[in-house]
Amino acid sequence: MKIQQIIDRQGIVHTNPEIMSGVPVFVGTRVPLQTFFDYLEGESGLAEFLEDFPHLKTPALQVLEAIAKAMLDEERIANAHSA
Repeated sequence: MKIQQIIDRQGIVHTNPEIMSGVPVFVGTRVPLQTFFDYLEGESGLAEFLEDFPHLKTPALQVLEAIAKAMLDEERIANAHSA
């Protein structure tokens, strides 16, 4: 399952043309998902994101969990095809 499908299904992130011009944001906020990924790529990473947006601790961890699950699924599929 794709990461976007997982986080959409779990209600972590959504898009609405009337909120931030339809950019994917964390539900109940105007914080774009891209902002989260920008922080992860930065020096302080997750710690700084959680410091700046403490109310998004659970959703941020859910996004990371969805990414990890998707990566594990892809690895299982790749290993099954190579066996």
